[in-house]
Amino acid sequence: MPTLIDLRRRVKSVKNTLQITKAMKTVSSAKLKKAQRTVLERRPQWHNAPDLLDRVVSWAGARAHPLFAVRDERKIHVIVITSDKGLCGAFNSNLLDRTLSFVQEKGARGQVSLSLIGKKAVNFFKKFSYSMERVHAGRVEKLRPEDLDEIARQAMQKFLFQESDAVYVAYNEFKSLLAPRITIARLLPVMRKEGSAGGDAVYPDWEPATPVILQSLVPRYVESQLSHFFFESQASEQAARMMAMDNASKNAEDIITEQVLGLNKIRQAGITRELLEIMTAVEALKEMQ
Repeated sequence: MPTLIDLRRRVKSVKNTLQITKAMKTVSSAKLKKAQRTVLERRPQWHNAPDLLDRVVSWAGARAHPLFAVRDERKIHVIVITSDKGLCGAFNSNLLDRTLSFVQEKGARGQVSLSLIGKKAVNFFKKFSYSMERVHAGRVEKLRPEDLDEIARQAMQKFLFQESDAVYVAYNEFKSLLAPRITIARLLPVMRKEGSAGGDAVYPDWEPATPVILQSLVPRYVESQLSHFFFESQASEQAARMMAMDNASKNAEDIITEQVLGLNKIRQAGITRELLEIMTAVEALKEMQ
């Protein structure tokens, strides 16, 4: 049975943990507001861009740009976006398990290479023999738009040189505070959406020429989509960490309540025992008199 001093030390330790979890929740809440604002402000552009490219492809034709080329997926490149830090529930583990299943499925039919963003992805895939061609770990939150554009350009270069036949991105899409949606999206080739009805009956006159427009538009589209996936992941990470720290704080409060109750019971039992000893001594003295 624990003593009073053991319980007091345990309560103090849990209170210190509670202060840490509350502080981390506050920090995550502030970061979430910033990330959420970025995502919500840019989502209209990000979500309308695929429809625009779908129409452009239908107008220009699937052979108008090398990034439209559809090939048998014998060489697959997967970009995995996770966090550097933990303490965010199942944010990383669920994504990595789903990505591993996807990679193993694709790897059974061809070669798979990886670009990893986040320490959690790097540490996870170290256990496997997949080729890791690019790694960003340690400062994921500090990645600049230029860094993301460089990753996108490398993926386009691999596709153009036929070092990969398709490029996918695995990330957590921010849907709500409670549950992000694990998403594996195809980045390359840029293809028309399934079930698309095509462009308008009246085709546009290109000014300047079609190759000039596509040479500028298509790479920028790929870069913006990768930025979209990255910022969605950032918002999902902060939401997951905030919820995890909130649950941890509630659990710590429950433990403190339980331990204080046990401490009070032990202390009351000690007081009762001392009173009984005093009363017994008093009765013994009365009998001696």
